[in-house]
Amino acid sequence: MEKFNVGQKINPISLRLGINQSWRSRWYADKKQFGPLLIADQKIRRFINKHYALAGIPRIDIERTSGEARITLHCARPGVVIGRKGAEIDLLRTELEKLADCTIHIDIQEVSKPELDATLISQSIAEQLQKRAAFRRAMKKSAQTAIQMGALGVKIELAGRLGGSEMKRRERVVMGMIPLHTLNAMIDYGFSTCFTTYGAIGVKVWVYNGNTLPKAPRTPDAAPAPQAPTPAGGTP
Repeated sequence: MEKFNVGQKINPISLRLGINQSWRSRWYADKKQFGPLLIADQKIRRFINKHYALAGIPRIDIERTSGEARITLHCARPGVVIGRKGAEIDLLRTELEKLADCTIHIDIQEVSKPELDATLISQSIAEQLQKRAAFRRAMKKSAQTAIQMGALGVKIELAGRLGGSEMKRRERVVMGMIPLHTLNAMIDYGFSTCFTTYGAIGVKVWVYNGNTLPKAPRTPDAAPAPQAPTPAGGTP
């Protein structure tokens, strides 16, 4: 039976905030306004993820100013959000303004390589499990695709009643290297839940895409200072 480390888990994205990751919500509020704005951000994300799940949105950034909010959607399929002649994005803006009670501006950025995005990989595996695909094949195929697209390391972990078994268990696939303790390592993390007829299955994905800061060159050790010659008669 495979052993797993206990008590050493932390979100790789939150660990690297301010180093090579940025905050998903960027705004400032006083004590009275902080709570309502935080709840509004959560409502916005839940609404978008629920109604535009087919668009493949791994990340939603929210920036607020006085009376306005700018929402940046990172989409794998932006055409689903934009719609024909921009009709769908206008409808989305109207619905979000009702939720947030402020003026909404929406920007859309296309995900250039969805095969390297941890959240999209986890969503893809969850969709395959809902269609009763073999979980080991889905894990290995997704990991191999990410490695072929340029990832330096991939780790995928499933937990639950895999294959409809009576006992829940964990399965893991690791390819390449995942330096979780290296802070300048660009590690993307994603999590999805697959709801099946025999229970929920959790899908976790880590993707290592290289380092942001180059390693400092090692300087050669300083040569020892030359000593003065000792006179023949003894000590100077």
